[in-house]
Amino acid sequence: MLNSSIKNVLIADDSATDRKCLSLALEQLGLNVTAVNSGNEATDSATLNKPDLIMLDIIMEDGDGYHACRSLKRNEDTSNIPIIIVSSKSNRVDKMWAEKLGANAYITKPFSNDELLRVLENI
Repeated sequence: MLNSSIKNVLIADDSATDRKCLSLALEQLGLNVTAVNSGNEATDSATLNKPDLIMLDIIMEDGDGYHACRSLKRNEDTSNIPIIIVSSKSNRVDKMWAEKLGANAYITKPFSNDELLRVLENI
């Protein structure tokens, strides 16, 4: 069952296709989605709007997901917001680095809606 405290989700991904697919999957679960193009936009939006969950791609221009994750976890206003990294990078080192920076979960692209739901249920 989806965590009822999660209503507003921020997605940061520089791929319009990936943003749209992820947004649709989350909206089908009844979640409100805000989508941005970069890690720096995600940091600004999260600080201003305080979403319940943040989903970050790693490889983005204008602030990658690692940088955004680190910044958000170091900011006391956003440090308690769960972060899920959603990336095509499937290397074990990438997953370990994301965890070290404070990410709560890691999903590898392409993912299924069932996998997305499982991760969301465990946040």
